[in-house]
Parts: sequence; C-alpha cells; structure tokens
Amino acid sequence: MDGCQWTVDNKTKMNLNLTNKVILISGGAKGIGGAISRGLIAEGAIPVMIDPSKKEGAEILALGEAFQIPIRLFEAADAEKAVNLTLEKYGRIDGLVNNAGANDSVGLESGSPEAFEKSVAKNLNHYYHLAHFALPHLKKAKGSIVNISSKTAVTGQGGTSGYTAAKGAQLSLTREWAVELLPYEITVNAIIPAEVFTPLYENWINTFPNPKERLAEITAKIPLGKRMTTPEEIAAMSIFLFSDKAKHITGQHLFVDGGYTHLDRAL
Repeated sequence: MDGCQWTVDNKTKMNLNLTNKVILISGGAKGIGGAISRGLIAEGAIPVMIDPSKKEGAEILALGEAFQIPIRLFEAADAEKAVNLTLEKYGRIDGLVNNAGANDSVGLESGSPEAFEKSVAKNLNHYYHLAHFALPHLKKAKGSIVNISSKTAVTGQGGTSGYTAAKGAQLSLTREWAVELLPYEITVNAIIPAEVFTPLYENWINTFPNPKERLAEITAKIPLGKRMTTPEEIAAMSIFLFSDKAKHITGQHLFVDGGYTHLDRAL
C-alpha cells in the first residue's frame, strides 16, 4: 500500500467487520495515531482520540463518527477520566491503542536520574493506566489491545535511555498482558515501527545541522524500497489486529519497518 492514504470510501475498506466498534487511541489525532483514527472511520469503527490537538482532531471528526477527548495523560486520573467519558458517550470499549509518547533524548551521559524517571513515566505509565481502567469493558467485548512500541527497544539508538526503557517495557507488558488476559479472550499485541515520517519524527530530524542530508542517509538504509514506512501502513496492521480475522494472534511483537531492523543494511 505504498503511498496509500485512508479515505472514507470503499476504495481502502478491508471489510474487517469493525462497524460501530469503539476504539480508544492515545495520541489519536496526529501521526500514527491520526492514521489509525482515519483508518478506523474508513472501516466503520468509532475512534476515540485522547489528544489535545485541536486542528488535527477537527479534521478527523469531519470524516465521520468519532470522539475527541482533549487531554494529556499525565496521571492515572487522566486515563480514568478518558475511559469514563468514552463510556458516557458510547457505553462500551472494544479496543485500545496505546500510542502516545515522544523520544525526548534523555541519555545516560546527557541526562540525569530525575530526567530519566520523568521520561520513563511519561512514555510508559499511561499504557498501564488506560489498560487498567479499560479492562472491565474489554472483558465484556472480548476486545484487543495494541501497544505501539519502537525499534529502539531492540536496537538501541544512543542518547535516549528513558525512551528506550519505556519502549522495552511496553514489549514486556505486551507479553505479560497477553498471558494474564487469556481467560478473557482479549488479544494483546505490539507493533514496532522503525522510520516513520510523523510530525514528531520531523521535529527530531530537524535537530540535526543538515536535516535533509540526514533524512536521505536514513532512508537509504531502509532495505524495502529505500523509503520511510508510512503512518497508514502502521495503521493497517493496527486495524487488522482489532478484526475477527486476527482473533488468534496474541502476545506478538510485529515489526512494520520495511526490513529495517532485521535485514542486512548493505542490501
């Protein structure tokens, strides 16, 4: 689906029987989260975007049935509020995408214990908080959880200890929750992107002295097609995991990265 953009018509519809399924998405208005929201609308599902981004949220709301909760997930109470507002609006929760986070460059040498703890907390804690408060309703629906992680959890990056610690923990929690939730037939999987050009990625690439040259260097090392993965390609995998067709997939770490993590970069 090279270059595919989600549109609310039948051209990109995968017929996954997701009509009226209510899916919570942290960071659901921009980047990967925004692509997931658009894709869910195209499939007839209802994305609930936990995201304060007004402009991007409004654009998604204009596409079809959706709901935006304009808050940031700093504390457990924020996650509880998001779940309660969703229940007040729709009375059910069928799935959860844990997605929000930021690579904040808190390294071992350049960081501090305080900065490390804050980085881990802001990138990890809300994954647990949302899953905890949504769980009773996911049990009723025999729903699914998708955790968006990062290839930095398995490859390292350098200079970003807090972020990679959180991303590694997300992979561990994916397996832990998959085991714990087996009796309820709730599936739990993680998607591991590598190089995806999102607004956050653009901010990161612009920290380099020569952003265009640095971007070209990275793109040249992506084995499949020498191009970045699109947010829509991450969204397609996420949406599939919520479908009945994926009900026997759980506890998996799924790399959607054009071979970047595992294939020989000399190819």
